[in-house]
Amino acid sequence: MVPGGVELKILFTSSEVVPFAKTGGLADVSGVLPRAIKAQGHDVRVVMPKYKVVDNQKFGLRTLTKSLSIPVGEEIAIVSILEGELEREIPVYFIDYKPYFERKELYGTPEGAYEDNAERFILFSRALLEAVKAIGFQPDVIHCNDWQTGLIPVYLKTLYKNDPFFQRMATVLTIHNIAYQGTFPKKTLNLAGLGEEEFTPEKLEFHGQVSFLKGGLVYADVLNTVSVAYSKEIQCSPEFGYGLEGVLAHRGQDLYGILNGVDYDEWNPAKDQFIAVNYTIGEIDKKMECKRALLEENNLPVDLEWPLVGIVSRLAQQKGLDIIGEAIDEIMDLDLYFILLGTGEEEYHKLFSRIGKKYSRKAAIHITFDNRLAHRIYAGCDLFLMPSRYEPCGLGQLISLAYGTASIVNPTGGLADTIEEFESETGKGNGFLLSEYSATALVNALKRAITVYRQKEAWQRLVNNMMEANFSWATSTKEYLKLYQKAIDKRGEN
Repeated sequence: MVPGGVELKILFTSSEVVPFAKTGGLADVSGVLPRAIKAQGHDVRVVMPKYKVVDNQKFGLRTLTKSLSIPVGEEIAIVSILEGELEREIPVYFIDYKPYFERKELYGTPEGAYEDNAERFILFSRALLEAVKAIGFQPDVIHCNDWQTGLIPVYLKTLYKNDPFFQRMATVLTIHNIAYQGTFPKKTLNLAGLGEEEFTPEKLEFHGQVSFLKGGLVYADVLNTVSVAYSKEIQCSPEFGYGLEGVLAHRGQDLYGILNGVDYDEWNPAKDQFIAVNYTIGEIDKKMECKRALLEENNLPVDLEWPLVGIVSRLAQQKGLDIIGEAIDEIMDLDLYFILLGTGEEEYHKLFSRIGKKYSRKAAIHITFDNRLAHRIYAGCDLFLMPSRYEPCGLGQLISLAYGTASIVNPTGGLADTIEEFESETGKGNGFLLSEYSATALVNALKRAITVYRQKEAWQRLVNNMMEANFSWATSTKEYLKLYQKAIDKRGEN
């Protein structure tokens, strides 16, 4: 409970939520944080779009209403609201409008974003507010996530500011990745039902366009991002702030960093049903059996003296794939095996497909999404490659810690907050850091890691260090509850 034992009503809104729909880490957070809030005794409910991938029968969805009228520009969309459950205890409301959401992908294809994404998430934001009013759920806080929900704080302080139902609702906006900003042509303002007064540098205008994320940054009561380091980085330079660093610095007193947690119910080598052999700290021999199984099923030679290097990632430049591509020939000349799992940008699909063919005796490439294989990679690999150019939090390195798989990272954002260089002499540290963002630094860090791998006692110490770490959601949830109270207090002042 928050101070005083008051039960809060939280509406958590996200464009993707595990297990219903996922493209990245946002869905993982959106699937586990509401459960952690519920476990603290609060009334939390979730709202997301009803995509084609969300199967009505599989998730037991039922219709609450079929006739919400939602304006999008001059048009009126008739929207249905469906209800399901997250973990059989948390209501999940789905905004169902088939012309916008009955599509194969969530935001676009590998060739690019859907051209009507502005209309899609204008409708989502307005329908969400109309839905809670129709249902009669009056939250204390609406927790928004990323640009797709950035208009909700805007609407509450403009179009809905005189509606008594909404007047006391506070908003928190979490930035999961500021590079994605929801920027659209000026005409989008009319589609959103907003007046010209919102098209200023102090509000939604961004280089002659309308930015949904900027709107949220300006209008939300409290802001946060998903690591302490990233919250500082995005205020300081265009490299990290992507043009919004001035807005963020202006709101610096309302901007907080809260590190994401790990769902240890899902990511736990002691009880993981997907891996070859379960193991706990100190059982490195059992972890080696996971490695053996992974090598065998990927038709790679079973040489346990060579480290197995893994990547589980969205395939995008942000993730450091450009320097991996630059260094790949030098990397594959080392005594190691390499396995990759992921989908994303077409150029990286092609790059890693070529790598798989060129180094077929040392590399296994999987251009797909496969949850079972992801678990087996985390358990079976010795090293996990995550040299991100920037990383708001990162989940891969946190999962790798739980499985005793040493991460090689560029120390930025959440990676800097969670990974410390391992020193054989002292036995301290839990991974390996790049000295700079470059292919050369990546190869050097990989060589240091391989050197430690060959030192059996030092490697055992490193594995123990990793598996002793705890990044559970319990700690992060307490910080979010404090953040909600800050937002409520700030809303009460206005």
